[in-house]
Amino acid sequence: MVRAPQRRALVAWIEVAYRLSERRACHLARISVSSRNYVSVKPDQGPLRLRLRELAKARPRAGYKTLHVYLHREGWRVNHKRVYRLYGEEGLTLKHQRRRRHRSATLRVERPAVTRADQQWAMDFMHDTLASGGNIRVLTAIDLYTRECVALEAAPIFAGSQVATVLDRASRDRSALPERIRVDNGTEFTSKALDHWAYWNHVQLDFSRPGKPVDNAFVESFNASLRRECLSQHWFLSVEDAQKTLDLWKEDYNNTRPHSSLGQLTPSEFRLRGDLVPSVEQPRNSHVA
Repeated sequence: MVRAPQRRALVAWIEVAYRLSERRACHLARISVSSRNYVSVKPDQGPLRLRLRELAKARPRAGYKTLHVYLHREGWRVNHKRVYRLYGEEGLTLKHQRRRRHRSATLRVERPAVTRADQQWAMDFMHDTLASGGNIRVLTAIDLYTRECVALEAAPIFAGSQVATVLDRASRDRSALPERIRVDNGTEFTSKALDHWAYWNHVQLDFSRPGKPVDNAFVESFNASLRRECLSQHWFLSVEDAQKTLDLWKEDYNNTRPHSSLGQLTPSEFRLRGDLVPSVEQPRNSHVA
């Protein structure tokens, strides 16, 4: 289908090439004489642009639809499409910025190999039910090199500040902080409080991909052992009762229970024998049992 501008150009070519009158050329090109001679007269948009900029300055978070409502209230006879065009031409488009994080949040790149203790930790949450029917959450944290449980804390709820407090306590017990901590995208781990703690302590938070628990497979495997050997074997009366049981299990796990990936040594024995290298094979059962 030939558009009007192309038809007008065709009329001009017919007039010159065949020496025909304007009326005859328009008839052959199937365009009216009035359409051929029509000249668009654009209204002066200066006052409208000025008022649009003034409204946008007074209401910096208002989009073009909201500004169109204000213009309509003031008596401007203009539709939303023209307001949208002028809104863009004047550079008033809102910029939706992502919430910037500190440098503690790392990009998704190939993870470096773990070669020593306290180089990388991993954290996750588990859920359980008290005898009274109340819910508790258990924060688990392990050292990825020695497989030691560095933190095992129970509480009714957790906030990012509480996670930071547990990590501070764990770092004092081990006299060291990790370079990186693997976490998922839970609200406690993405909170500003934990982000600030990691930033000021020079710890990088390594976030898993959404829906990819295999990115944090070692702590998921630890959680499966904790569920199977502790949480499923006890009926807790209170949060304090659960914490006592978890402390006993943590002591047994670190100092008594043999670990297959450590050559059947306990994590504490493996830590003392720094000349050994743990198995780097991904856990087969990496989901929470």
